[in-house]
Amino acid sequence: MFCLKTEPFTDAQVIKGILFPSELKFRALLVTGPPGSGKSTLIRNLGGWSEEGYVDLSMNKWWTAQSLSLRPREIHLGFPFKGIKEALAVFEPQWLEADPPLQLDFDRICIPPVKRHFWNVDWRKRYAFEFILPKAETILEWRKNRAKSGSHYVDKNIDLKQIEQQLHIYHAAAQYLFEQGLCVYIREDIHGQPLRLLV
Repeated sequence: MFCLKTEPFTDAQVIKGILFPSELKFRALLVTGPPGSGKSTLIRNLGGWSEEGYVDLSMNKWWTAQSLSLRPREIHLGFPFKGIKEALAVFEPQWLEADPPLQLDFDRICIPPVKRHFWNVDWRKRYAFEFILPKAETILEWRKNRAKSGSHYVDKNIDLKQIEQQLHIYHAAAQYLFEQGLCVYIREDIHGQPLRLLV
């Protein structure tokens, strides 16, 4: 399992009853994480944009996508994987059925350019990515309960190993985006404290 080094933010602000980093700009917030991690619940509690967005991290200039213009919002991430031409979300059949599990292709993840001129947009600071990453056992319990309603097709066939693999991808992506200079932080529970990533 991928292990992130984190620490709680020493300065926090409360927005609609939820703790956030004090430096966070509310309208910069993009909430992501694997299926069943609590993204929709958090966005509803914040009164954010309820329609799910999708970002293909291998797409050139994904940071200019129209789907990111309304924030805060929940987004699903499409990841590039080694040996696979198209980016995949971790709930798509091609990813779920792969044996052995697909490996992230970090070289194909596009990163916004560094701001070089005063009048340029600072795309690396435009968004704040909150990765909600609870324990796998917690997500499994939530998804089993959610499956009873039949509201999400992704909950039809779930097991702990699948969820652990999904979390592994999101942990690795969070660490990579952070190392590339994007605004990234972690939350292990939507009611818990935000965590700062460490180098």
